[in-house]
Amino acid sequence: MELTRAQRGGPRTAVVWAALRREIERQGGRPLTVLDVGGGTGGFAVPLAEDGHRVTVVDASPDALAALTRRAAEAGVADRVRAVQGDGDALAGLVEPGAADLVLCHAVLEVVDDPAGVVGAVTAALRPGGAASVLVAGKAAAVLSRAVNGHLAGAAALLADRHGCAGPKDTLRRRYDAETAAALLRAAGLEVSEIHGVRVLADLLPAAVADADPQAVVELEMAAAAYPPYRDIAAQLHLFARRPSS
Repeated sequence: MELTRAQRGGPRTAVVWAALRREIERQGGRPLTVLDVGGGTGGFAVPLAEDGHRVTVVDASPDALAALTRRAAEAGVADRVRAVQGDGDALAGLVEPGAADLVLCHAVLEVVDDPAGVVGAVTAALRPGGAASVLVAGKAAAVLSRAVNGHLAGAAALLADRHGCAGPKDTLRRRYDAETAAALLRAAGLEVSEIHGVRVLADLLPAAVADADPQAVVELEMAAAAYPPYRDIAAQLHLFARRPSS
């Protein structure tokens, strides 16, 4: 089956889609039961449903879920996408345990009250051998971004804060580096197999450069994603992990 444009991935999502495609291929291409925590309007859910997978999206925003439902209907996959309203912190009570082949938890652990509890619920939702795709905000990138834009006090506050938060006006409660993110997943019983940077360079390039040769930008992102120190200054970190089979 030909990949949709979303599944091919632009510079901001190519690394994540590559990991998801590897997992789908690992499962022999069979239809998977997917849980997308905080999946919003369906940027990942709808393309996965278009490829034949059944996706449940849990999100706190009724507006986002309404947009998801419209998007799924327009794509002709309404029967393969289910919307569930609920907060990430309440995930354990919203989904069936041990039923998901694949769980997406993207841009959630930065904002919830109890990230360890959410990761525990993600683990419980997976069948043995199932995989989790976790995307978190990177602390180093946020420090660098504030500094180069002249917000030195904010950069210093974020650097000094053990949670990677710049203060009460920060839109995120916490940010991660590769070690703290991996430790959070391992503490819940997941085995981390891959850590990649996402948006290593995409946010840094002038628009004229990025637009001139988008495929070259994707290829450079993919090449830099796995290697420190490039990985570690990415705007986001993508961790792929698995629930042990036994």
